[in-house]
Amino acid sequence: MKNNEPSNFPSSEILRDARSIIESARNNAIRSVDFSRVQMYWRLGKRIFEEEQQGKERADYGAYIVKTLAKNLEKEYGSGFGVRQLERARQFYRMYPIASTVRTQLNWSQYKLLLAIQDPDKREYYELESINNAWTARETERQINSMLYERLLLSNDKESVLSVARKERIPESPQEIIKDPMVLEFLGLERQASYYEKDIESAIISHLVDFLLEMGKGFSFVSRQKRILIEDDEFFIDLVFYNRLLRCFVLLELKTGKLTHQDLGQLQMYVNYYDRLEKTPEENPTIGILLCTSKNDTAVRMALPEDNKTILASQYQLYLPTTEQLINEINGVKLLAQKEGKER
Repeated sequence: MKNNEPSNFPSSEILRDARSIIESARNNAIRSVDFSRVQMYWRLGKRIFEEEQQGKERADYGAYIVKTLAKNLEKEYGSGFGVRQLERARQFYRMYPIASTVRTQLNWSQYKLLLAIQDPDKREYYELESINNAWTARETERQINSMLYERLLLSNDKESVLSVARKERIPESPQEIIKDPMVLEFLGLERQASYYEKDIESAIISHLVDFLLEMGKGFSFVSRQKRILIEDDEFFIDLVFYNRLLRCFVLLELKTGKLTHQDLGQLQMYVNYYDRLEKTPEENPTIGILLCTSKNDTAVRMALPEDNKTILASQYQLYLPTTEQLINEINGVKLLAQKEGKER
């Protein structure tokens, strides 16, 4: 042992306690595998932190504890207790020092994803939404990678987004619920230059649960290719949903080409039909959404009334974009908003 290392480390106490924590977690695993693992790493992190505090004068003492403890534990329990895992356990305790703040609904895989998020507001958002929507670790990762939080902030302020996640209030507008751009890589379609609308629609229907999750909160599926008659003319609405939070119907049209004013006019007709013949007096006005490969925000604004609140155009993306692509998308929207603000 080097002269500048404490002669009594690793102490028998921390090694004994670490073994006790691991054995206890193993015994409890039969009852609750996922949360027992979370508790185990939290307790390990707490114990490492406590031992670390005994060597405050040494900046590298915590790292030395982790390295030496990992060497001993790996011999007995395997790679799950290496340096990287124990460093993460220490970080876990530092971020969640109060035991009651550790959520029983989340597993260790989800906490590992949360620990990688440095922004505390962003981390809280994904933590709460994972619980509120009963996301699996895979779904939590997908939403983080698709930058859901950043996309919502494009049209909402941070406090509004967090207050909804905290269930302090319910969403008050379509923009708080419907995400733009939507990320639909889960459809599993092969990469092709273009798709027929019915192919995309069929893929969406077959993955309806994922689609509703990506779309936003409170959606229920009502109908596909909903047939309506206006005098003697027959029309078919691609998809009809109902949103229990907004208390209104949501009509969705799929377009594989560039958005046109004719598309907007057709959707407006569908919305008017539902408002006049389908919705009840206590329900809110119907919302119309166009999913399209590209959209012209200026065209949308010019084609609709200035006080329009029910027709939305949301760009869909069939494959999960890279972080760089999403950042470029966000920056592009911000620049356009700034430009339009100067023109007004």
